[in-house]
Amino acid sequence: MSENQDIHEENLNLEEETTQKPENETAENMTVTPTPEELLAEEKDRYVRLFAEFENYKKRTAKEKMEFFQYANQDLMISMLAVLDDFERAIKEMSKNGNQADLQGVELIYQKFKNKLFEKGLKPIEVKVGDPFNVDFHEAITQIPAPSEDLKGKIVDVIETGYTLNDKVIRFAKVVTGN
Repeated sequence: MSENQDIHEENLNLEEETTQKPENETAENMTVTPTPEELLAEEKDRYVRLFAEFENYKKRTAKEKMEFFQYANQDLMISMLAVLDDFERAIKEMSKNGNQADLQGVELIYQKFKNKLFEKGLKPIEVKVGDPFNVDFHEAITQIPAPSEDLKGKIVDVIETGYTLNDKVIRFAKVVTGN
């Protein structure tokens, strides 16, 4: 009989443990389960963050798109600079020993071509003799002894005009500096 009694006592102990466990679990669930207001606040916070992230994405892609269109024709502009330089050389030579009517015709075409490029954002870098040398806009191709003391470390001559496209340097001005 003692075996039956031991089994009966074990069953009673197990029943007590099982009845106590659900009470503990329900107490834990009550403290862990958020209220509907907390759930709503959490979802609202997630929504606001997602909306802000999407707005930032839209702004970033719009900016990238704008930059792409601004600089999409950069390669074309760089190749057109050679034609612009050739026009300038031709006008210089024609003015020395050319026909005035031909010179006026070439100048007219040159001005029209130049204006079209400038409308698209191309601008020449203004460089004068005596300006300080700036590596952000100038490329020194050589140094010569300065003709005067005030031209030391400054620009003595401009060999080739530099250009910017929408405030970005696409060709540095080639200059001679004095030392």
